[in-house]
Amino acid sequence: GAVAQDVVQSAPHRPPPLQRGLHDVLRDCTRGATPGTGIRPPGPSAMMQVVDARGGRCTVPGAGALHVTDADAAVARGDSPRALHDGTGTTADGAAVDVRVLTRPVRTLDGSTAALSFALPLDDVQDPLDGLALLLAAVTALGVLASAGAGLMIARAGLRPVDRLTGAVEHIARTEDLDVRIPEDGTDEIARLGRSFNTMTGALAASRERQRRLIADAGHELRTPLTSLRTNIDLLLRADAAGRALPDTTRRALLTSVKAQMLELSDLVGDLLELARPDETGPVRGTVALHDVVARAVERARPRGPGLTVRGDTRPWYVPGDPASLERAVVNLLDNAVKFSPPGGAVDVRLAGGELTVRDHGPGIPPADLPHVFERFWRSPSARSLPGSGLGLSIVARAVADSGGTVALEPADGGGTLARVRLPGT
Repeated sequence: GAVAQDVVQSAPHRPPPLQRGLHDVLRDCTRGATPGTGIRPPGPSAMMQVVDARGGRCTVPGAGALHVTDADAAVARGDSPRALHDGTGTTADGAAVDVRVLTRPVRTLDGSTAALSFALPLDDVQDPLDGLALLLAAVTALGVLASAGAGLMIARAGLRPVDRLTGAVEHIARTEDLDVRIPEDGTDEIARLGRSFNTMTGALAASRERQRRLIADAGHELRTPLTSLRTNIDLLLRADAAGRALPDTTRRALLTSVKAQMLELSDLVGDLLELARPDETGPVRGTVALHDVVARAVERARPRGPGLTVRGDTRPWYVPGDPASLERAVVNLLDNAVKFSPPGGAVDVRLAGGELTVRDHGPGIPPADLPHVFERFWRSPSARSLPGSGLGLSIVARAVADSGGTVALEPADGGGTLARVRLPGT
């Protein structure tokens, strides 16, 4: 295209031999003779011809022939400065081809106007473009494959921690082994997920261990009253089967012991149910008049300690919580104080400013035992001969915590133990 434009644009300014050649071409066409001239196309595939003012074409030897359009004729008449269009032509070998045609005006020696059409087959341009398209397609396909491979490798490397996490979860689901841990290297989201997973499995393992200990401790505590109860009942049955009635005092003592053991079992089962109750299914919370709760607990505790003096001093105080749970907690504190008080002793109960204190004058709690007093089923070695299951203070701690308070036991001045409960007011 650039070669054709350069040849045609310079045609009007060429030296006389080119103009004589164009003049000879037009003259020979007019006479019907075969043109004979020194004009030759610049390349083996180029095509040239001369268009006269009437729209007729005059071919150049060895340059093929082109179809003359109205645009080419307009240029030959001088009505248009140029024409550039697609067309058809015939090569010197007689083959029909599609071409790109550039037509520019020229002037001959006699001053008449004409046009010179220069054309190149479109295959000369289309073949390189097709090759370039194939090359681009190959490069694109190679780029897609390389990108897919790199993306796959990156994805597999990035998801390797997820695979480890998935394997750990499947292992736990299959074996229920909560001791499995995920490596926690790094600070990315996968590492955070691994740490969260380890925390979750640790909490589940601790919960399962607490459940196992609760079952074991409950079985141990239930074994003693059940064994005693079975022994007493067997003794009564053997006496009836032998036809030898037991003395009334002995029979009454056995029945009293059976009743006491049944009450102990009932209390133990009730304590276990209270501790096993999920928080979300617990009683409805509301505003509780703590001074009334303490007053009722004091009245319930007095008959449990014959010969003891239970003194109460309460000021109005309202707290959030469940009345039954709070009353049971206060009763358990008073039962604990009554159980360890000496005969003829006193238990002092005081509520003021959101703090409830229960003080006894018993032997006190050794400092080494204080950290364990609120653990389930824990009993001091010095108190294992006394009745109880070791769940009373655990229930106290839970009820106080549900109301947002704190509870602690400490040695009292002058001997004994001081239980201190702090509850936020409404």
